[in-house]
Amino acid sequence: MSTAAFPGERPDRLEEECAVFGIYAKGEDVARMTCFGLQALQHRGQESAGIAVGDGETILVAKDLGLVTQVFNESSLAALDGFVAVGHTRYSTTQTGSSWEASQPHISAIDEILIALAHNGALINTNALRARLLEKGLQFRSFADSEVAAKTIGLATQETHHLRDGIRQMMEELEGAYAMVLASPDTLYAFRDPYGIRPLCIGKLPDDRGWVVSSESCGLDIVGAQYVRDVQPGEIVRINEEGLTSEQGIPKRGNAGCIFEYVYFARPDSVIDGQSVYQARRDMGRILAQEAPVEADVVLGVPDSGVPSAVGYAFESKLPYVDGIVKNRYVGRTFIQPTQEMRQLGIRLKLNPLSTVIQDKRLVVIDDSIVRGNTSKQLVEMLRNAGAKEVHLRIVSPEVLWPCFYGIDTDTQDQLIAAHMSVDEICEFVGADSLAFITLEGLRNSINTSQGGLCEACFSGEYPAEIPDSMKKKSFLS
Repeated sequence: MSTAAFPGERPDRLEEECAVFGIYAKGEDVARMTCFGLQALQHRGQESAGIAVGDGETILVAKDLGLVTQVFNESSLAALDGFVAVGHTRYSTTQTGSSWEASQPHISAIDEILIALAHNGALINTNALRARLLEKGLQFRSFADSEVAAKTIGLATQETHHLRDGIRQMMEELEGAYAMVLASPDTLYAFRDPYGIRPLCIGKLPDDRGWVVSSESCGLDIVGAQYVRDVQPGEIVRINEEGLTSEQGIPKRGNAGCIFEYVYFARPDSVIDGQSVYQARRDMGRILAQEAPVEADVVLGVPDSGVPSAVGYAFESKLPYVDGIVKNRYVGRTFIQPTQEMRQLGIRLKLNPLSTVIQDKRLVVIDDSIVRGNTSKQLVEMLRNAGAKEVHLRIVSPEVLWPCFYGIDTDTQDQLIAAHMSVDEICEFVGADSLAFITLEGLRNSINTSQGGLCEACFSGEYPAEIPDSMKKKSFLS
């Protein structure tokens, strides 16, 4: 099969959609702390950033396209004065595109009161909700799920006269994946879908100075907050001058946290549902070494997510671990369109092999996933050009066979190389000497969350929240 079947316009890996951050802390510079939190979460989205701050009377928002450090500076943060804040960094999917209108937090008016909402995830009944809101006369500025959610809360609150009831009613109507933070002028709310697909955790500042919520615990660490627990599926957390209160907004339907948080999305220093991401990745490599051993000289990991797994593989296989690939840490997602020649060399923008380390060596190369296949093909070619004698690819996730509808940018099955090719065919396509994926059972055994269940739909095709037939028809191979 030609490489044209797997175009390079989107990144050749699963991409997560967003990060959210919220804080309630009187007497603190909440805008600056939110900015720090968003920088810690920048890996989850690089296309826009925004912060909204409440001062007890109203809400001010600042947002724009670009990285957190491009959007905010001393003067813009100084203008955001208050004691409650929510922030967002965004990765746009092919469906929503990148635009200022789609950047978050979304601001919505409930009579005279403003609310600001930030969302990580994706809804699967957006079209039906949008149509209902349009019939009621509401107008939209974007096609983002988050704007639909914000306006649904606003309308429901007008009907119920209580913001918590408005949030609860929205949760009853929404289907799909969401971890949301919402600020009114004087209160912070945090809530998750009834399956807990997207992550969201709670932290407390020292000396009872306030509370923080974040997509990952690394966002808590940077502002000095102590991890307390995760927001539970279907739970609504409210934080204001009365402290933190919790209620079950809608019944919990299970535990289905995204398994790819542990494989790739989350930072290794984060803890999700009680599980250290770093330790899970080490165990993935250790188990993969048991399942797919190979005669080789050294083990190396593809930075950054493949490195802990490579350490685990090396430990279990008794092979030496080496830092054989250097990552350029100043290259993120770029808006500059490369030439065709540079596109063909695309992986070298971020990764460069250490030829003195890998020359004439038989390599075991550990990576997190193979999605479209182009990056793995370029990686193998790059290592061979640097003098590698053999390249044995080992992948710490199973074959990605099914599209995701919950906020990961693989919405059609024809984007997935494993849906078209066998493992042997993929191995030939990427040019490796051998290729092996961890089994789904092996991946499960590497992750020990306090909640238990995980969403494995991209591997198994079993979706926790039922997918509408209209979305399936557009997404699956005929």
